[in-house]
Parts: sequence; structure tokens; C-alpha cells
Amino acid sequence: MRFTAFFKRQLKQLAKRYRQIKKDIQPILDELQKDNFIGNQIIGVKQTVFKVRAKNSDIPTGKSGGYRIIYQVVSNQIILLLFIYPKSDQVNITASEIEEIIKNTVTQ
Repeated sequence: MRFTAFFKRQLKQLAKRYRQIKKDIQPILDELQKDNFIGNQIIGVKQTVFKVRAKNSDIPTGKSGGYRIIYQVVSNQIILLLFIYPKSDQVNITASEIEEIIKNTVTQ
């Protein structure tokens, strides 16, 4: 599992507002480490990309008001964490936005 530079920047920014974020996303990271591709596959993206929900302990509204983590399965050994955002800040992310993030990740 690899964290893209974009993901790391987002996580750092969000950690300033949400102190529990690292603890909240750890169960998802643990599942991905076990090669359990959890969440829903995003349709309309050329690559194998999933979106998974994580609870936000700082805003106790359950998973529906929590974080969204977008990750790409490159192979069984390589999972790229692409994007994380709180549902309260952004409603959804489009397939074209995901494609742009992937393109920018490859060029970094």
C-alpha cells in the first residue's frame, strides 16, 4: 500500500481540523493491507478504483457524514491511496476528477 503525495497533503490538512482522522481511517488501511478491496468500485474510470467510507469521530454522524477514501488497485501488491475528503466538505467526486488525480500521480 502506498500513499500518494496528494493523499498525504490532504491527510495532513484534515488532521488540523479532525484530530481523530488517523485513528478513524486505520481500520480501512488494515483491511487494504490484507488485500481486502472494500468499498464500491467507481464506474467510468479506466483503472480499478474504489471509494470507501470511514466514520469521523470528530463529527459523530456515522459513516454517511464521515470521510471518503479513493484508492486504486494497481496489482495485488500495489494499492495507491489517491484521495481523502470529508463528506461535509465535498458531496461527491466525479470520474473525470479521479482520472485527473491518477494522471497527476503518475507524473509526480
